[in-house]
Amino acid sequence: MASRFTVSNRTGWLMAGPAVLLIAGFVILPFLLAVGLSFTNQRLVSPNPTEFVGLANYNQLLDLALLTVEPLKDDAGQTVLKDGVPEYPPIRSLTRNNPDRPDLNGMREWFSFSSGGDARLVVLARDVVFMKAIVNTFTFVIVVAPVQAGLALCLALLINQRLKGINIFRAIYFMPVVVSIVVVSLLWRLIYDGQSGLLNNLLGTLSFGMIPPIDWLGNPSTALGSIIAMSIWQAVGFHMVIWLSGLQTISPTLYEAAAIEGASKWQVFRYITWPGLRNTAVLILIVITMQAFGLFAQIDVMTNGGPLDSTHTIVFQAIERGYGKQDISGGSTISVILFVIVLSISLIQRWLTREKS
Repeated sequence: MASRFTVSNRTGWLMAGPAVLLIAGFVILPFLLAVGLSFTNQRLVSPNPTEFVGLANYNQLLDLALLTVEPLKDDAGQTVLKDGVPEYPPIRSLTRNNPDRPDLNGMREWFSFSSGGDARLVVLARDVVFMKAIVNTFTFVIVVAPVQAGLALCLALLINQRLKGINIFRAIYFMPVVVSIVVVSLLWRLIYDGQSGLLNNLLGTLSFGMIPPIDWLGNPSTALGSIIAMSIWQAVGFHMVIWLSGLQTISPTLYEAAAIEGASKWQVFRYITWPGLRNTAVLILIVITMQAFGLFAQIDVMTNGGPLDSTHTIVFQAIERGYGKQDISGGSTISVILFVIVLSISLIQRWLTREKS
């Protein structure tokens, strides 16, 4: 006869079974397939058989090289100047059919900087667009995570009060979260319009026409920043609710004791509120980081990766390469790289925010 524990355990597995099967079918299995396909040359539609290529896909995406370029010299051995600046040979002449450095063949210039003197150090990448996507993604995460978390905490502190009509403000702040991200992106694309957008009209009115219209999404220097601002506005309400749930778990007696002792608002926040939100802060930091690394819909709707690849992200690259270019192996490789990056950052965050004895 089965014990009560065995029956309870069996019942639990039966209830969890459908969820486990769905997770296995739509998360675990696709991830294992992505890992396997990343070592092949699989394409979405191709008459050629799939072949095992080892680490070739990873090498194509992550291969970097450092090249020292000396300025051009004239017949007398003097540095050739153009507008008072040393002139250098074109990078393509050094990365195409170079017998001295065959490892540089096919690589492109990512960025360069001076190394002292006239020599210039050039960082080459085999896939410059993917490197830009990595930089854009990390820029997005580094900016969005603290700003969104801090703004959400401020809003949570404002609405965590027993005031008449406070629920109206909670609904207003949370409203952008329930609206489809595609709809929000389309709305903000109209706001950012370079000719008759609401933002340009507002800036022109406030400055009495002194600020000219700006093509926010068409300028490489402002496109990513514009998407960052929109993304912070759209999701701040969701994290506000999480902060609010953490605030409401702090015992009111602690605040009463602080008021009796004459503690200032800053002292109350520092010694009561913030320590009580420690676990909530860890959760929000991890959630925002994972959501930020998954940036795609805003890019796809608002800029499609442009202008000049200034808004390409890792997820956008994976989807564009996997489905747009039908390169399943390349898209799978990018997905695996993203998984490793997110897992590593999550473990580092967990270690930094661990309980310290």
